[in-house]
Amino acid sequence: MFAALVLFMPPQIPLSVVALVCVATTSIVMGDAAGKLLTQNAISPFFIAWSRFALAAALLLPLSGMTRAELPHLLNWRVILRAAFIAGGISSILTALKTEPIANVYGAFFIGPVVAYALSILLLKERVTRARSALLAVGFAGVLLVVQPSATMGPGMGFALLAGVCYGSYLTATRWLAGAYRPRFLLTAQLVIGAVLLAPLGLTHLPGSGSPAIWGLVLLSALASAFGNFLLVVINRTTPATISAPLIYFQLVAAAVLGVLVFGDWPDMLSLIGLAVILLSGLGGFALARRGK
Repeated sequence: MFAALVLFMPPQIPLSVVALVCVATTSIVMGDAAGKLLTQNAISPFFIAWSRFALAAALLLPLSGMTRAELPHLLNWRVILRAAFIAGGISSILTALKTEPIANVYGAFFIGPVVAYALSILLLKERVTRARSALLAVGFAGVLLVVQPSATMGPGMGFALLAGVCYGSYLTATRWLAGAYRPRFLLTAQLVIGAVLLAPLGLTHLPGSGSPAIWGLVLLSALASAFGNFLLVVINRTTPATISAPLIYFQLVAAAVLGVLVFGDWPDMLSLIGLAVILLSGLGGFALARRGK
């Protein structure tokens, strides 16, 4: 997969960044693939989502640099709202994976950038550009090809779209709060608050004794997702967002590959075209960012 990414990347992007993004996106998709295997074994998506937040919070809290003065900000309604968006997004995407192919779920999930763009214009008064609007319209068309909305569309794709809406809202909330809080505080806050918000549903659906394989998948789901997102934080600290953000679209590549290898799910022709359109719109966004448009 790494070799394929290098072929299509502009030469200005360091190969180390491409490699890290490839590892990060693949890790996140691996976490979701483990989550899908768990849901196929009758494990609740809410428990899987809660275990991710709780374990990541336990691992990262000692490294967060949280001070006593910052603790009251965990009760700030804006911080809670942002955490609720990401908790809702994770729960929704895991619910979608219960019934839908992983590549299709990720395709629908990428309605998120469209939602974030629209909300940023409406709420944050960010600048509208024709070129970016056109590219996002192309990406939205790709999402429609993947989702194929109709009267027979299953609820799983609805949850995948809901996950994208939650994620787009989360991205907008992150921009909204970026100037008020340090990044490590926001990351820690979303994990701690997400674990608290999901605890009533997650702990209600504990898997019981379970087999070692089930608990192994629980750990894989949580650790792979946490590791991938941690890598993205590291990348964003050292790489301009105009370079790193569009590369996240390669989650689609990882999702398609793992979908075939792990579940034998081949996207149908319309879905495959839609995934390609979404990926191309992401690369187009990268080109625009490089030109400052």
